[in-house]
Amino acid sequence: MSVLFEEVSRRFERGHVGEPSRLWSDPRIANIETFKPAAVLIAITERKRPGILLLHRPSTMRAHPGQIAFPGGRIDQGETAIEAALREANEELGIDPARVRVVGASDLYRTGSGYEITPVVAVVPPDMDIRPNPAEVAQWFEAPVDFVLDPANQQTRTVEFENCAHQFVEIIWSERGQDHRIWGVTGAILHNLSCRLNWND
Repeated sequence: MSVLFEEVSRRFERGHVGEPSRLWSDPRIANIETFKPAAVLIAITERKRPGILLLHRPSTMRAHPGQIAFPGGRIDQGETAIEAALREANEELGIDPARVRVVGASDLYRTGSGYEITPVVAVVPPDMDIRPNPAEVAQWFEAPVDFVLDPANQQTRTVEFENCAHQFVEIIWSERGQDHRIWGVTGAILHNLSCRLNWND
């Protein structure tokens, strides 16, 4: 068993550090009765400095164009969240499910657009053959776990939407002259995961 897998599993099974109220939620969910199930894969690469695989959605997509996301999507009939996350990661980034070591399903996140997302935490080897699907992925990148899960790098921002002020988590990761703006659902899930793994303790 790998050292990273053991470490992530230990932190994951320990549960949340601090009050559960620290978990981020979308206040718009109070007006939604039925949610559509979805799942994403939080793939942590087994490096000396582990990273998390993320992708930019194409600007031509109808939903969330250009935004940064985890590989993932709707859970099909008869699928578990883990099966859906692995399938979507394979369809979007070509990740071989046989090379993914699943740690477990983390905190559900319900969105204001009516989705109930299960984040599936896993460890993957650093030499994965990534083959992005151009219909769903404009580019992909790897952001260090210790950076994106550090609360100091998770800023709370406010935006006006539909005549209301909405708060969200924003994380800016810069590499090779490019700023990756991680926010919205992805930022919220990373914030909640940082409460669970407490990576920088």
